[in-house]
Parts: sequence; structure tokens; C-alpha cells
Amino acid sequence: MPSISIPTALRQYAGNLDSIAVEGNTIGEALASLTGQFPDLKKHLYDGAGQLRSFVNIYVNDEDIRYQRQNDTPISDADDISIIPSIAGGVVTEDEIKTAALPDLSNEEVARYSRHLIMPEVGMEGQRRLKAASILLIGAGGLGSPLGLYLAAAGVGRLGIVDFDVVDESNLQRQIVHGTKDVGRPKLQSAKDRLSDINPHIQIDGYETALRSENALGIVRDYDIIIDGTDNFQTRYLANDASVLLGKPNVYGSIFRFDGQASVFYPKAGGPCYRCLYPEPPPPGLVPSCAEGGVLGILPGIIGVIQATEAIKLIIGQGEPLVGRLLLFDALKMKFRELKLRRNPDCPLCGDNPTIRELIDYDQFCGITPTKPQTEEKPGMRELTVTELKERLDRGDKLTIIDVREPHEWQIANLENYGAKLIPLGQVAQRLNEIDPGDEIVMQCKMGGRSAKACQVLDQAGYKNVWNLKGGITAWADQIDRSMPKY
Repeated sequence: MPSISIPTALRQYAGNLDSIAVEGNTIGEALASLTGQFPDLKKHLYDGAGQLRSFVNIYVNDEDIRYQRQNDTPISDADDISIIPSIAGGVVTEDEIKTAALPDLSNEEVARYSRHLIMPEVGMEGQRRLKAASILLIGAGGLGSPLGLYLAAAGVGRLGIVDFDVVDESNLQRQIVHGTKDVGRPKLQSAKDRLSDINPHIQIDGYETALRSENALGIVRDYDIIIDGTDNFQTRYLANDASVLLGKPNVYGSIFRFDGQASVFYPKAGGPCYRCLYPEPPPPGLVPSCAEGGVLGILPGIIGVIQATEAIKLIIGQGEPLVGRLLLFDALKMKFRELKLRRNPDCPLCGDNPTIRELIDYDQFCGITPTKPQTEEKPGMRELTVTELKERLDRGDKLTIIDVREPHEWQIANLENYGAKLIPLGQVAQRLNEIDPGDEIVMQCKMGGRSAKACQVLDQAGYKNVWNLKGGITAWADQIDRSMPKY
């Protein structure tokens, strides 16, 4: 029987298995077998019309079924079948970095970069090209940290950094450009200080702002290469579209738990763009973020260094860049895989007849709508603050608290002393018999997002007296019990 590799992000809906044996002679039959075994997977793979979702790609060996026979693509027991969901070629040309205009290296720089200079693939000209180059890093977090450190050390003459966040203690497990002393500081300032210390010969530009449609082209335009270190789909599509519209290579990386992806999107050199791989984003909340699902602290170092390597190859014009190729990394198996990517001739951005000619509203495109004041509370969807919950518990109100996080999160911190019960979000629909519809129910998670989804499940099942705990257990630790650990 053939088997299908299940990505980390979907394993919670497939019995936490990384590979599942299926029946069938075609991809369509195999996927039907898979979703028959694990019905919860179906909504993550198919839309309401029964069509494979556009942000989920199916590969047989290293070929995308969209460019074969789609659901009728034949398979055998020996084939390597993979589900690749979205987890938010060529080189920089002589016209972009003119050899005649390359800056000279000082004696101090020659000494600093000597291990580059004695490599024939780099040499004096390659190092001068690095000094003349400019790279924009979107994000100074997990991926941006190793990117900034290594690109600064390598002598890239001008680095731009876009980030408006501040350093949090939870960042330090993976965002190695920041230190304990930087907690509470703007990431942009922390990163600039560290990179300037690594290499005082480079220029660092800071943009302490969110990248938006209104400012993206003005920021991106001044750089040779764009590197995507973002953590949300709105900015990822925005960075892609701005890069394509301006003819810039976009070095892509993404991370989740133990899995990483990397590629170079560069239609100007004949390759695809990010939209060719994922035409549409997943609905909000369907794909968990690193804040919800976690990430191995070392993983962004591996993927970020791969991105930095690709950027340097583009600048010096050496090697085979990841244009038209998607590199997958599984840290648990310590295994790399490579899949072929193709430019989609029907892509609305980089295809033969593009329809996207300017930046759009990416919040709207990704289904993100501004929070509006509720004029009428929807039954089953009310919110309760942690202060209100504590007051009600103290006066003896009978409340059923359901924690919808994962078991490993429960072990870190929980409200078991107040009678909370653990039912992970993915199991709520199957365990409704454990939740009395006559009770007054409080759904709780880490910050309130997953518990809101659980409230919707109960609402659809007819439960009438349900509250969502605003801010989740994080708010409880901040406002009620400061001795409780936060993560």
C-alpha cells in the first residue's frame, strides 16, 4: 500500500502520525482513503465545494500534481507522496550591481574578510559585490536573527530591517540577535546594536513600522534582495507582491515546530513567485502560528542560515540558487527533501496575463477583519475577563472550565485547582458528551484564540451558556497569579 507523509501542522488531526498507509491507485483515491481514516483532516485539505484547498499542495515524489493529472495522477507503492501546506533562479544581474562601480576594500576589511578573499568563488570582486549590495530583512525575530548576524559578518554593505515589535522573554529561546538585557527594548534597536558590534563597516537602516501596502514599495525599492522572515500571511503575500512588482528576488523561509521550508521566488529570472506555490492563504486560524504550536529554538537558525546562503550566492553570482525549488527540512528525521516548483502561467501576479498590478489590502485578502464593538452579544460567544472569572469563582459560582490547549501546555500551567478540565481543541467536537449543556461553561486556552473556536463548536452544537476567557491563561498569569509560569 502507498503511504502519505503528514506535515507537522496537520498531524494533530491524523492521530499524531507522520506517515499513513492508504489504499488507491490515484491521488484522489489515496486522499479519500486518508480522510476516511481521519475525517478531521478533510476540512484542512478540501473546501466546502470539495475542491483541494489552494494553500495545500500534493506532491508525488518531487512533482506537484497540479502539473500532472491532478486527482487522477497515478501512484504506486514506491511513490513518495507528501502534503505540503503553507505554514503568513538566477542571480542579481550586472545591471543591479555594476562591477565597474564596486567599492574598494580597506586594509582592515581585507583582513576581516580574508577567508572569503582566498576562495576563488568569492575573491576580491565577490567581496566588493557584497559590500555594494543591499538586503532588506523583513522581521528581526527567529529567522531575522541568524540572517542579520551572518549577513553582517559576511560584509553585506547595507542591511535594512523592518520590525516594530519589542523583545519579550519568550523570544530568547530562538531570537539570538537579542539578549536578556534587551527584554523590553524595541527589536530594531537591539538588532542594530548587535549587528553594528559584529561589523562596524556596514550600514544598517531601521524601519520601526509594520510593512503595509502604503509603505512597502517605498521601502523595498531601494534594496537588491528581499528576505522574508515574517510570521503572518498578510506580510508574506505583501512581501512577495512588492518583490515581483519591483523585479526583486524574494528569499523565502518558514518554520513550525520541527519543520522548515526555504526557496527563492524570482519570476524575473524565470522562476515562480509565492503565489504560484500558494495561490490563496488559509482561512484565519486554520494554520497554527509558532505562538500556538511552538518551534524548536534551533530551527530558525538552520532555515535562516540557508536563506542567508542563498542571498550571498545571488550577490556573488555563484552556485545554483533555490529558484524553482522548494527545500524542506525535517529536524526530527534530520532529513532534507527538494521539490520542484514551476511558474504558474495563470498566476495573477507573475503569470502570462497578470491582473495584479499594484498592492492590495492584504488583511482583507487573508480574511483578517478589524475588531468591531459588538452591539449585540451572540449566544454562546460571550467573553469573560480573568478578573470577572476570579470574582465569580471566589463567591462560589458553579462554573465548568474547559481548557482547550494541548497536554504539554497544560503541564506548564493550568487552572486545575479551580476544577478546569483538559479537552484539546481538536477533540472538542468528539467529546461533547463530557460537557453538560446545562452547565455554565468557560472555554480557556493560552490567549483566547483557540477557546473562541471551541465556543463556536459548542454554539453550533446548541450550547446556550458559554463564555470565552479573554486573554486566556496568559492574562490569568499577568493579572491574577503572578507566580504562574508564562510561555
